[in-house]
Amino acid sequence: MRRRVAILISGRGSNMSALIEAARDNAFPAEITVVISNKPDAAGVAKAREAGIPVEIVASKPYGKDRAGFEAALQAVLDSRSIDIVCLAGFMRLFTADFVLRWQGRMLNIHPSLLPSFPGLEPHAQAIKAGVKLSGATVHFVTPDTDAGPIIMQGAVAVADDDTPETLSGRILTVEHRIYPAALKLVADMRVRIDGDRCIIEGSEASGTPLIAPSA
Repeated sequence: MRRRVAILISGRGSNMSALIEAARDNAFPAEITVVISNKPDAAGVAKAREAGIPVEIVASKPYGKDRAGFEAALQAVLDSRSIDIVCLAGFMRLFTADFVLRWQGRMLNIHPSLLPSFPGLEPHAQAIKAGVKLSGATVHFVTPDTDAGPIIMQGAVAVADDDTPETLSGRILTVEHRIYPAALKLVADMRVRIDGDRCIIEGSEASGTPLIAPSA
């Protein structure tokens, strides 16, 4: 049976679209059951509807600082849809520890850096300022600490000397669109086991091809 997935968005829904496209394959072990936005005017809302995915709006603005109240409304929607897995895709609202723990091991997020490096805001600018030669994206389980959960999958790109946050973001976004569906597939196939702060992936092996930057 395919796992039922809710995607939470606040903006354009770029990674949402990648997940929806992957799940169109009936062999994919998860189905996108609903897209939930906390912003009624988010660009991703129209994209989801055009893709034929049910959309629910749980506006966060009326709740102000009442995070528990907002989360109760969100949980009601998740329960009504019998959701198994939650994927955050540009969802710009922090959760309480209680909500996160309720979804422990079942809520995924993607962050545009090679965590644990450069968590939080402006990761591309952080990477350029630090002078790293490789950056990328990370899919991880959500924990009460921001961008700190067990890592499921990562993908890397080279950082050029003349990169700006915008150019680096564009290359990393391509990686995000590849690894988020792949990571969701691993979780939905129940191939991921959390061992402390690590994820153990059944049947995985390291690639034999190193990524070296800059190229000689």
